[in-house]
Amino acid sequence: MRQRAIRNLAKLNTGQARITRMLDAAAGGKNNFVADREAVRRYDEAGPVTTAAARAVLDFLARVVRHLAACGIEQFLIIGSGVPSGLPAGHQLHDIARQAPGRPGARVLYVESDPMVLANAQATIEPVTDLVRVVEGDAAQVEDLLADRVVRTFIDWDRPVGMLLVATYGVDDEEASHVIKCLCHAAARGSYLGLLQTTFDGIPPELLPAIQELLAMTLPGHVIRSREEVAALLEGLDLVEPGLVWVTQWRPDGQDPAWEARASTSGNYGAVARLL
Repeated sequence: MRQRAIRNLAKLNTGQARITRMLDAAAGGKNNFVADREAVRRYDEAGPVTTAAARAVLDFLARVVRHLAACGIEQFLIIGSGVPSGLPAGHQLHDIARQAPGRPGARVLYVESDPMVLANAQATIEPVTDLVRVVEGDAAQVEDLLADRVVRTFIDWDRPVGMLLVATYGVDDEEASHVIKCLCHAAARGSYLGLLQTTFDGIPPELLPAIQELLAMTLPGHVIRSREEVAALLEGLDLVEPGLVWVTQWRPDGQDPAWEARASTSGNYGAVARLL
């Protein structure tokens, strides 16, 4: 395991921000670099919502896991940054999955492509529990991901699984559609697919050029989608209530009511579909 962690860390590019590490930085974690923290600062200066938006994303993921566990899901596949280091003890997604009544044995498989997030999660989570695994993978290579030995054996694909696709920012529309179809095909009936997507829809027009320029400099290749484009990816799927909405609006549970009035500043849409 130590050699695996060293190999992963050797791939790090500390001078280029990564969205997974920016999320960690915004959440108060330590698995990030100056470039990531500087990017968060610049986004906050351009439109002071980045840190709050990151919290909104993490809260959304937590609510999805909590809801699916309450619906009887006992195994989860989380593709993307589901393990930021700044969360309090007991508030990681695998903790939340096991907190539902009757789910102490819930299993969670994280898929991460960022070397630092991957190495830290493998070093700090895997050694203390048999119910969590962390594997290297990327949504862009979904066939390789689904063929991975750990993915094939740790998840019982004959039983329903809760899948959270957090990493759609790294694939174009055609690839994203392919990823969703592959995941839905692999999962058993009664499974769920959660989707998170960054958008510019809520940005005031006067700020949009500066934000677009900043995105091109800090996160080249990061894919942004409108609500219509996200809805197209989910076409044909049975969305659970409330459907495709701003992440703060997806089954809120006593959050700050002020967020509802400015839901678009979360910068992300979220949805969950049940596979029939």
